[in-house]
Amino acid sequence: MTQPGSDLHKAIRRRLSFGQTIKAVAWSFLGIRKFSDYEKDISQLNPVYVIVAGVLAAVLFVLGLIVLVNWVLSSGIAQS
Repeated sequence: MTQPGSDLHKAIRRRLSFGQTIKAVAWSFLGIRKFSDYEKDISQLNPVYVIVAGVLAAVLFVLGLIVLVNWVLSSGIAQS
C-alpha cells in the first residue's frame, strides 16, 4: 500500500529542466502541441515547474498586452 502523497513526491523529483518546462508551457499557450508530446510532458515534467512557468507566462502575457495598448494609445492610431 502506498502512502498518501507518495505520487506527488515522485512527480516533484522529475528531472526535466525549467527551460524545457518553459518550452512546453509556451507551446501549450499557442495550442499547437502533439498529443504524444503532451503525454511525454505529463510523465516527465515537474508539476512545480509547470505551475511557476504557467504563472510567469500569464504575467508576461498580460504585461505585453498592457504595453501594446499603451503604445497604440500613445501613437495616435486609436484616436478618431
